[in-house]
Amino acid sequence: MSIARLQEFYVKTVRPNLQKELGLDNVMAVPKIEKIVLNIGVKEAVGDSRVLQKVSKVLGDIAGQAPVITKARTSIAGFKIREGMPLGVMVTLRGRVMYEFLDKLINVALPNVRDFRGVKPVLDRRGNYNLGMKEWSVFPEADGAAGDKVYGMNITIHTSSDNDDAARSLLKGFNMPFRSTEK
Repeated sequence: MSIARLQEFYVKTVRPNLQKELGLDNVMAVPKIEKIVLNIGVKEAVGDSRVLQKVSKVLGDIAGQAPVITKARTSIAGFKIREGMPLGVMVTLRGRVMYEFLDKLINVALPNVRDFRGVKPVLDRRGNYNLGMKEWSVFPEADGAAGDKVYGMNITIHTSSDNDDAARSLLKGFNMPFRSTEK
């Protein structure tokens, strides 16, 4: 099986540069991306569970991997939600599929966002990056499904670093289009 383009870029370029930048002796101590989690919450699933099938198919096309259906953990009477009711879909990407999705996100999807000025360079103080997409239509695989209803998604990039600065440097190495902090 061949290696993903971005994975090869990480091994040959990003990792050596990051090792030098962070002053690490061991190459295994260099931060890396462990997994990417895509999550879509579907509030319409409360009234019609068939909506989840369409959303699941589109997310599977975008991710390149079959998603799982997420269910409510607790009942909330005000929202007409019962425990165990299907409410969304998610997929966890690792390995080659993860790098292919990251490549598509950085080089295809984010540049397609209208009035795009970069993503916020804020991490979660544990070295993980969360990105909310308002529309899935920025991905080429969602074009056919965009006619009905467009959903947003949450993308979480988990790194092996517990330091935000090291994780930010890792993502910058992959050319993540961070917004400049100067005004």
